[in-house]
Amino acid sequence: MKNNWEKWGNTEISTFQQDFLSWYFKNKRNLPWRENTEAYRVWISEIMLQQTRVETVIDYFYRFMEKYPNISDLANANEEELLKIWEGLGYYSRARNLKIAATQIMEEFNGIFPSTPHEISTLKGIGPYTTGAIASISFGLPEPAIDGNVQRVTSRLFEIEHDISKTSSRKIFDLCMRKIISHEYAGDFNQALMDLGSRICTPTSPKCEECPIQNYCLSYQKDTQLNFPVKTKKLKQKPLYYVALAMQNEQGEYYLKQRKDTGLLANMWTFPLIEVGKSEYNEFLKKKREFLGSEEFEDFIFTKEPLGEVTHIFSHLKWHILLFRGFEKENFLLSEKKFDEKSVWAKEDDYAKLVFPKPQIKLFELLKMENENS
Repeated sequence: MKNNWEKWGNTEISTFQQDFLSWYFKNKRNLPWRENTEAYRVWISEIMLQQTRVETVIDYFYRFMEKYPNISDLANANEEELLKIWEGLGYYSRARNLKIAATQIMEEFNGIFPSTPHEISTLKGIGPYTTGAIASISFGLPEPAIDGNVQRVTSRLFEIEHDISKTSSRKIFDLCMRKIISHEYAGDFNQALMDLGSRICTPTSPKCEECPIQNYCLSYQKDTQLNFPVKTKKLKQKPLYYVALAMQNEQGEYYLKQRKDTGLLANMWTFPLIEVGKSEYNEFLKKKREFLGSEEFEDFIFTKEPLGEVTHIFSHLKWHILLFRGFEKENFLLSEKKFDEKSVWAKEDDYAKLVFPKPQIKLFELLKMENENS
């Protein structure tokens, strides 16, 4: 039995492409990486856009391109400075992989961005989607760039019942896309699908009345839009519970610790974090239990109740953090005490030299609100 996209003939495919691309050329978003589709720029934008909203990425993209305008600059980047530019985007392994891949390009491709899908896919941190995006947008190759938006649009367009959460289903969507993608405007076609999926063919409230391809869409005709894409439920993120200690000395500096050089948030700076159990955390949160301090920081006096709570979701974890404030005990200069080489006392002026993960930025924001209200 044929899949629905296989039933389309050349005439229907051509008409579909014309209608779809006509809509895109009139309505496409004005984005900085679309003004100049040189491969380096498209690569940086696509990596930034992973797990991140377009509106958030734009300013980061401008700053990044100003700091690292070419592959050589990125390959020679200082990692701390690179992570500082990336600060707030999250998923910091993306930034580290960019530097590794830039070094690969310098060493293996004489500093010239590779132009074939196979060569592009050998670069660190580049998977099938990013390979397709760069190959089509920068080099005009009819390569599919299959992300969640593309799977949602095509699954509704052709009522594709394959589960998108399964790796094996990618082959189905790849076959579908190779059937309908424009060979003349491959990059524009891929970007049109991305725009349609993010602005009109949305997950829960598709705006079918505004859709330029509604006449071709099987799920629109059968009113089955919300049945697609087929997807098994995600596993919930594992919850972890922490107490964060905002300790301040007489000079107004805060004590910060650097995380290990491997694992989650490697080498980034945070307030000291103490992991606690869920029940203990809830007792602190509901103010049924006082925080009595930490044995490691016994020379501090801490607030008995939390200043507030922040949460942060990683791909597999959800952090819950309660913030407590601490002050030096009288006549004891804790700032003169060295705990370990991965700790520092820092004022706000020093923050530009340190790389903070998103949870720490949220804690700073909470602390700032508390200071303004006190």
